[in-house]
This record gives sequence, structure tokens and C-alpha cells, in this order.
Amino acid sequence: MATISKYTTDVGLRYRVRYRKPDGKQTDKRGFRTKKEAEAFANTVEVSKLRGEFVTEAAGRVTVGELWPRWIATKQGMKESYKRTLNVAYSTHVEAKWGAVPVGKVKRSEVREWVHGMAKSASVSRRAHGILAGILDLAVDDKAVHANVARGIPLPRKVRQKHAYLTVPQLATLASHAKANAGMVWFLGTTGLRWGEAVALRGKHVDRERRRIRVEVSATMVGSTLVPDTPKGGVARDVPVTKFALERVPKALPEAVLLPVPSTGRMRTYSPGSESWFSGALTRAQAEDPKIPDLVIHDLRHTAASIAISSGANVKAVQRMLGHTSAAMTLDVYSDLFEADLDAVADAIEAKLAAECGQNVGTGAAS
Repeated sequence: MATISKYTTDVGLRYRVRYRKPDGKQTDKRGFRTKKEAEAFANTVEVSKLRGEFVTEAAGRVTVGELWPRWIATKQGMKESYKRTLNVAYSTHVEAKWGAVPVGKVKRSEVREWVHGMAKSASVSRRAHGILAGILDLAVDDKAVHANVARGIPLPRKVRQKHAYLTVPQLATLASHAKANAGMVWFLGTTGLRWGEAVALRGKHVDRERRRIRVEVSATMVGSTLVPDTPKGGVARDVPVTKFALERVPKALPEAVLLPVPSTGRMRTYSPGSESWFSGALTRAQAEDPKIPDLVIHDLRHTAASIAISSGANVKAVQRMLGHTSAAMTLDVYSDLFEADLDAVADAIEAKLAAECGQNVGTGAAS
């Protein structure tokens, strides 16, 4: 049990609380102006020890910045591209606000104000919050704080952007204006491959007889360079490819790049956003067909999903083609493409009722 004693200072009477930490070592805290304050602190110490929540003041002095290297080191299994994203998010959004703050001084109200006052997209705000919360989880594990004040805070909601889809004729128009890169447009617009997956393909990944593409490598952006890495989700998959698309992609030797830079034959080693040929092709295609929406290369993946679904592919097949972790994810991402299914269900039920009831049930009046 804690003991309380008084002592005299130049500014008057003060009280000291002497107590034992969970490890049995004795320590004290002094400077309380009244005995009531000292008793309140002593009671708090005893209760926190019983609950397993005791934290020494010294432990709580470690800063968020001091724990950051340890936390990021736990992410060794992550893709290098995402690890770089975390480093940028920490240095840009977390370090300036929290780097020098002791973990024991981080207040829940201040975390909430920081998250919602960041004036950034929901994704950026949530990522920055996740870094701080992860560091504070480490502080809890180290008994530097007894609870993570960043957990459970309401976060900005992500608003899913409306996808841009091309019709097959529009895809053909875009491909015609892509000139030497027409094969890439057809390939992306019908297979649904991600950019990194497509540029990493080699001749050995194509089975032209079975019309299959084996996706087992993805070129991931690290800094300003694309480097080989595992596909998103870390799982290889087989993707169906049409004979039409294969005919527009030259055959390649097993180790040769399937979709290289047309002028050099080398692997494309830059991000999709820097593909100037695409913006030029899009501008020319829109001049021919003003109904073609503004889009980026990744939207060709959405176009492939749209074509597959409108052609009657079931959701599990589309999931496997796109490499989604579940059919539920596919339904969530492309919920707008399945709206027509509701009409089809209603039409099918009405046709069945009409056939089995022997009358046109659609003309009956409500009673």
C-alpha cells in the first residue's frame, strides 16, 4: 500500500506519496499541495496496479517519433510501394504534429481535431490516423500508456468515385487513336488487368491455346521506378483473354516482355500517370466521339468489368478475373453494373407467373 508523508519547502507544506511499482521496486511522487490530492493519487496508483493498467511517468515520456522506426520495422511483409506510402504519410502528416509529443501526452480530443481538421481526402486522413494509432498500439504493448486514445475515433468516410466505363465501340475508337499502343488498350480493356500486372507480363505467362494469362508478378511503383513484386493480395491467378485481344499483341519469347514500349521493346518502367500517349489518344478519340468520358488508364480495368458483366459473366467469374478477394468486394465495387440484374429478376418472375398461372399477371388491377 502507498504511504503519504509531509515535508516542508521554501514555499510551504507539501506531501509525498511513496509506493511500489508492479515489479516491486519502490518509488515516490512528491509536490502535492494537499493531503487530499496525495490520497487521490495513491488510490489511483493502487487501482491501476490491480487492473494491470499501471504506467510509470518515465515510460510515458517516450515520443511518437521515437517509436515510429520500431513500428514501421514491423511492416517487413508489406509491398515496398505501400511501405513508401506509409513513410511519406508519416513525414507529411504525422511527424509535424505528433513526432515530438510523448505518448503519455497524446489526448483523444486533440487526435479527433487533427484527423478532421487535416483538410485532405478521407483516404489520406485515415492512413495518417492509422499510423498514429499503430504507434500508440506499440506504446500500449510496452506499458508506456494504458490505453490507445486514437482507437475508436470516428473517421472521415470514403466516398466511392463514380467509375468511367467505355462501350465496346468507344474502346475501339480509343484503341484506333492509340496507334502503336492499340494492343495495350485492347488488352487492358478486355482482361481487367491492373497496369502493374500488364507491364510485368512476359511471353511465358500467355497460353494462347487456352486463352489464359497467368498473373504472378506485378510491377510496383517504388519512388519513380516500377520494380517486380507480387500481385495485389499476394495471390497469382489465371485471367481469360479473348482471341481478339491476343491477335493484337505480338508473340513474345518466354522471358521477353509481352507489352513493351513500342519504340524500344523494353519493359515500361514508369507510372501509368506518365503515359503521355494515352492522354493524346483520349483527346483524339473524344474529338471523334464526344460521348467518350474523361478517364485514366486504370479505368480500362473498369471497362473490362463492365463488358464482362454485360456479356452475362457471373460475379464469381468476374471476381477471379479481376483478382478481388471476394465476390462481395466485386459486388461492392461494381454495384452500379448489377442494377440491370434487378430488372432481369423482375422480368423472369413475371414470365414464370404468367406461364404457370396461364394469364397475363401484369394487367391485373390492385385491390
